[in-house]
Amino acid sequence: MKLYEHEAKKVFDTMKIPIPKQYGVIHSIEELDAMKLQYPVMLKSMVLVGGRGKAGGIKKANNMEETKKIASELFKLKIKGLAVECILLEEVVDEMGACYFGVTMDPATYHNVVIVSASGGVDIEQVAREKPKTIIKREIPDNSRELPEKIAEDIVCSLLKDLPQMNYLKDILVDTIVKLYATYQRFDAKLCEINPLIITSKGVVAADAKMVLDDNALFRQVELLEMLGIKEKRHDVAERTKNELRAQTAGFPYIDLLPENHAKDPHKLYVGLIPGGAGYGIFSIDEVATIGKRFFNDRVVPVNFMDSGGGPTQNKVAEMFHLLMDNSDVDLIVTSRFGGISSCDIFIRGMVQAVKERYENGKKMIPVFGRMVGTDLPSARTFLEKAKAENPDVMKNVTIFVGNQRIMADVIREGIKKAFESKGWKI
Repeated sequence: MKLYEHEAKKVFDTMKIPIPKQYGVIHSIEELDAMKLQYPVMLKSMVLVGGRGKAGGIKKANNMEETKKIASELFKLKIKGLAVECILLEEVVDEMGACYFGVTMDPATYHNVVIVSASGGVDIEQVAREKPKTIIKREIPDNSRELPEKIAEDIVCSLLKDLPQMNYLKDILVDTIVKLYATYQRFDAKLCEINPLIITSKGVVAADAKMVLDDNALFRQVELLEMLGIKEKRHDVAERTKNELRAQTAGFPYIDLLPENHAKDPHKLYVGLIPGGAGYGIFSIDEVATIGKRFFNDRVVPVNFMDSGGGPTQNKVAEMFHLLMDNSDVDLIVTSRFGGISSCDIFIRGMVQAVKERYENGKKMIPVFGRMVGTDLPSARTFLEKAKAENPDVMKNVTIFVGNQRIMADVIREGIKKAFESKGWKI
C-alpha cells in the first residue's frame, strides 16, 4: 500500500529524518485563508504516481495571490489520469546539492538492499539506464533489523566520491541512511525512498518522501494507520476505483484495467470477466485480448481482473455479476467456473439470483457467456436447466456450457462473435 508524500513525511518525522516545514494539506482553495504561510511556499499535488514535477504538479508561490492561483490550477490537473484532490504546502528548501537514498528488497534474492546515488531528483530508473555507475547498491547480510554503522559508512563513503564537496556531511548522511533503513524495517515497508535528499547549509532535508507498505503486514501496523488516518486499503499504484472499493466491501479481489471515466471506443467490444480463480483471472485477460486481436481486428477490450476466492457464498457470486452489469463499459460478461474448492451449484445459484434481481428491478442486463465444470456439477446443471425453463425471458441472454467438452478459448470466441452480431457489427 502506497502512502502519499505528506503521510510518508509524517512517518519520517517520527523517525527523526529531517523534512521541510509542513504547513498542511488542503482539499479546497478556501482552506488557504486559515493557513499561516511563510513565503515562498511549495505547492505539491498529492497523487500516488511519480512524475508530478514533469506534469506541472509541483510549483512555487511567492504570495497568497499566487498560491490561490496555482492551487486553482492544480485542482484542475490530472497526472497520469489521476485527478488532484489534495495539495501539500511546505517551505521552500535552499538547495546546495542533492542525492538519492532508498531501501527496498531485491525480488530475485529477497535480500534487503540499500541504494544511493549522487543523481538526486531524477527517477532512479532513468539514472540506472543513463548513469548506471552513479548508483551504489549494497545488500544487507541476513536482512538485519538494523543497518550496521560500518556498512552505512561504507555506503556513504562511496557516495561522497561523487560528491567530494559534501564530505563535511558524512556523519549526517550516515545517520540519515541508518534511520531510513530503520523506518523500512519498523513499518514493514516494501520501499522507503528519499528523492531528492537536499543538501543545505545546515545539513540535509528529505524534500520528497516515498513509502510503500507490505499489504501482508498491515495487521501489524494498526497504530501507524491510525496515526495517518487511513481507513481504507490502497493499491501500490493509486487510490482504488469505485468498483474496487465496492468489491473490497463485498470481500473479493477486483481490479479495473481501464481508468475511471475514460472515453469508451464505440467501435470496440468491452468484456467483463468473472473467472473461477486468480490464475484463470489473469489468463482470461490475456485470452480475451489475444482472441480479439486474432479474430476481431483488435476490437475487443478486457475490462477487469476478478477472483471469487475459495468457496464464495451465493450472495458474493451475485454481487460479482451485479458489479459488472452496473459497469457502463461492459458489453459482455465472460465467465468460467472450474469447481474445485468452490461449488458450481453455488456459483450458478448466485448468477441466477443476480440476473433475476436485475430483471425484476428493471436494471441493465448484460449477456453472460461461459462454461462450468467441476464440483457439484450435476446439481448445478439441474438448477440452471430449471431456471431457464421457468424464467425464459430472464435467462434468454445467459449461455453457460456445462462440462469440459469445449475448451474455454472456443467458448470465449463464440461469446464475442455473438456479441458482435447482436450489435450488427461486421466481423
